[in-house]
Amino acid sequence: MSVQASSRKVAVIGAALDLGAGRRGVDMGPSAIRYAGLDARLTEIGHVCVDLGNVETAVAEATSPGDEHARFLPQIKEVTELIAERVSRSTRDGALPLVLGGDHSVAVGTLAGLAEVHGVGGVLWIDAHGDLNSPATSPSGNVHGMVLAAALGLAGPAFSEGWRLPAVDRGRVALFGVRSLDDGERELLQELDAKVFTMSDVDRLGVERAVRESLAHIAGPGFVHVSLDMDAIDPDVAPGVGTPVRGGLSYREAHLALELVAESGLASSLDVVEVNPILDRENETGRLAVELAASALGARIL
Repeated sequence: MSVQASSRKVAVIGAALDLGAGRRGVDMGPSAIRYAGLDARLTEIGHVCVDLGNVETAVAEATSPGDEHARFLPQIKEVTELIAERVSRSTRDGALPLVLGGDHSVAVGTLAGLAEVHGVGGVLWIDAHGDLNSPATSPSGNVHGMVLAAALGLAGPAFSEGWRLPAVDRGRVALFGVRSLDDGERELLQELDAKVFTMSDVDRLGVERAVRESLAHIAGPGFVHVSLDMDAIDPDVAPGVGTPVRGGLSYREAHLALELVAESGLASSLDVVEVNPILDRENETGRLAVELAASALGARIL
């Protein structure tokens, strides 16, 4: 049984977007997370949960993918602008935005909305992937693999119009749980003052040290955002993701990471993305997403 966290108003914003991914199904992620009892769980630990519904999204079958190097980019921009608007409005109203994806490209809307209110901030990127590609380096053309580079203003001219970028300080980025990087991402990381904890690092150093060092690195003015891609967790524990990579965080490692986030008191926003119910087992990943969101928002055992 968990005890209550300090009460906060949490604004839930759904983004049923799968245009940034190479595999269909994550558009059902927000529904899966809600169905798993998000509202009830957040209420149970003491928060006031206000669900703002889903932003409107385009449908892949009725939309041209456009540039093969950044597929569906104009449509993704339109959706993320709507996310940014709701995030900025919720933030000004004193709520903590909790954005439910959808694919990880939704995060650029979250970050842009936060930057509109607070100026540039820092981000903890909990993900199996770096998401630091650009149209020039991406092997797939899928925008969800470019979203962190875009938020940093480093994804190239195709991303420069529409979004208020950069939204993230290049010196306040931490990647945690990484185990799959492309060559272009490795090159970019050589230029960034980023904390990067691969799963090998987590194995050697432990979750607590890696998360505490990550949070210390991203702390500062503006905002601190936590972006949780469910593929950071091992697919044996979180099977319902579109781009699984073996060797990820265990159930308890993931919870500890988010518990440390809550303990720090730094996070002003959260997104949970890439839940794919088509690939899941009885909504196991949707339920885990709810549990991890609760840990990030202060759920405690005692």
